[in-house]
Amino acid sequence: MSISLVAGLGNLGREYASTRHNLGWVLIDAFAHQHGLVWQYQSQFEADVARWDRPGGRPCYFLKPLTYMNESGRSVAAFARYYKIPVEEITALYDEFNIDLGLIKISESGSSGGHNGVASLLRTVGDGFIRYRLGIGPKTTPHMDIKDFVLGKFTPSQQTLITQTLDYYLKGLNLLLTSGVEQAMNTFNRRENHEPDQP
Repeated sequence: MSISLVAGLGNLGREYASTRHNLGWVLIDAFAHQHGLVWQYQSQFEADVARWDRPGGRPCYFLKPLTYMNESGRSVAAFARYYKIPVEEITALYDEFNIDLGLIKISESGSSGGHNGVASLLRTVGDGFIRYRLGIGPKTTPHMDIKDFVLGKFTPSQQTLITQTLDYYLKGLNLLLTSGVEQAMNTFNRRENHEPDQP
């Protein structure tokens, strides 16, 4: 079953632009740029929307909810209902503090893991959507509050790593969308180390 909707989770506003919690937006924006997609604000979904006409396949929609992270599901659910997209054809791109920075983990189910955007999706669209999790860990200070950590900004060296790793993130997302979740999981979930120069 092919993916019909990709939602990048993040927070609107300049103050959130460079925070760890907006890494999903960094990736979805990079994918849109790579494929020449054009964002359009659609008020009925409270989101910026772009359409990708896959070569030889059905179109895939890209969504940036503008509801702020904690209400991301409201936007995704409205879009999915309108286009009659089942939950298993939805992918969410988001940051994950339990995964080291530079690594990707792809899964098809699970809990929110303390991520409020994912919790919102679980409440509104249900379980079964694909998780494309982008590592932002480990926490710089073990006792730091999770909210403070995810809403903190990347250090200059971490930002450099993100820039260097962006092609790796894009390869994973392109593989997921063209070859399916099983192949993407087999390729990217087995990486024990960050390997940005590998396919």
